[in-house]
Amino acid sequence: MPGRFITFEGIDGAGKSSHIEPLAARLRAAGHTVLVTREPGGTPLAERLREMLLHTPMDGLTEALLVFAARRNHVQQVIAPALARGDTVLCDRFTDATFAYQGAGRGFDVAQLTALESWVHGDLQPDLTLWFDLPAELAAQRLSAARAPDRFEQQDGTFFERVRSGYLARAEAFPQRIRRIDAAADRDSVGRQVMAVLERLR
Repeated sequence: MPGRFITFEGIDGAGKSSHIEPLAARLRAAGHTVLVTREPGGTPLAERLREMLLHTPMDGLTEALLVFAARRNHVQQVIAPALARGDTVLCDRFTDATFAYQGAGRGFDVAQLTALESWVHGDLQPDLTLWFDLPAELAAQRLSAARAPDRFEQQDGTFFERVRSGYLARAEAFPQRIRRIDAAADRDSVGRQVMAVLERLR
């Protein structure tokens, strides 16, 4: 799958991040050049903005603008060059997360997010998005046993239900791109779902 852009999405605690490296290893074994990256982050500047987003109180507009500023730098410096080389890019979150978290979660105007999306990265969209869908209550249980929560992970269950509804709305709007993964299943089962989606794309 040369030049493919594949994103991993889901609410905090869905377990998406643990499946990126195994997929990268499998693709590399099949002869693909794979870049693994994340959002917010992926460049020195974007990583600094990530720290601010995760740990500094701010309103929804500031949050959205920082997310897109980090994304602009990330796309220019990392994602676009990798795709131009024909690499496969695996990214932990992309713009769907912004519509889910800042849009549905924070209640930020979706039309304004759409305008920012077009302004920041134009027509660039993932070729495939794996949405790790998990009930907010189960996600919260997983997070409580994992690590100290950041500013987003500290939100209540109602917030994450809104975020989940935002992901559902994106999946309904882009059914050819976004594939749902049942993240409530055990890790091996989730991994098999991921590989089944990739096999169907060949």
